[in-house]
Amino acid sequence: MTRSLGLGALGLLLSVCPLFADTPNPEAKSVGGSGASAGQAVARTAAASDADWAMNATIIEACSCPMFCQCYFDTKPAAHGGSGHEGHSGHGEGGEHFCKFNNAFRVNAGHFGDTKLDGAKFWVGGDLGGDFSQGKMDWAVLTFDPATTHPQRMAVKAILAHLYPVQWGSFEVAADQPIEWKADKDRAVARLGGGKAGEVRLKRWPGMTDQPIVIQNLKYWGAPRNDGFVLMPNEVEALRKTPEGKQPFDFKGTNGFMITFDINSGDVSKAPQASAAKN
Repeated sequence: MTRSLGLGALGLLLSVCPLFADTPNPEAKSVGGSGASAGQAVARTAAASDADWAMNATIIEACSCPMFCQCYFDTKPAAHGGSGHEGHSGHGEGGEHFCKFNNAFRVNAGHFGDTKLDGAKFWVGGDLGGDFSQGKMDWAVLTFDPATTHPQRMAVKAILAHLYPVQWGSFEVAADQPIEWKADKDRAVARLGGGKAGEVRLKRWPGMTDQPIVIQNLKYWGAPRNDGFVLMPNEVEALRKTPEGKQPFDFKGTNGFMITFDINSGDVSKAPQASAAKN
């Protein structure tokens, strides 16, 4: 799930539109549509909240774009020919443009008011679509690990709206699935529902030493801080259980990386002031 900035710069100018259903029910519930009215209850709650919050989390991330995802430097994903299962094959100017992604999160440290977020795991998968120059993405689905408490779920939804300040054509919260998450400097593996619902396997690309290749000074969505994109092409990147009307996908040999980001409520409160200062 990787974005241009192109897109990132645009994202800072967009009003945050959190399309996340404010519901304790872990069963799938669509909150999609045009994005204009979806998630308004959460939007109002997030806007009105004076809660102090922070999140430092690591993502095992992969998408259908070739390595390294061009979405960070353009306003549309790579073009794909055929089924898109061939990794780099089929990419070019012709074909359908899409960025089908899986992001497996583990919170290293965080809070929302008095709610601790340390250790929480959740998964966001979907498709950015073919053109996100206007800050509009196609669809996504959020899945929580069953161990996530209701207050933690509400906190994650509110923070995600600031991490990904875009408009979704549809956004669903799926039924809970166990999330396996493990990583070291050479490999990273995440499985959703034991791999039946989703799977990401990454392997470090060899550099000049035995240390990972890291891209520095590149922004990750709405987060003002990150420790770099650790390049790890995927062995598999699959979302096998999708919302009704959305097609499952399975890619091999395409883009993958790990990243640790940091964002807090102070960053969000400073953003309007910074924008006004530039004007």
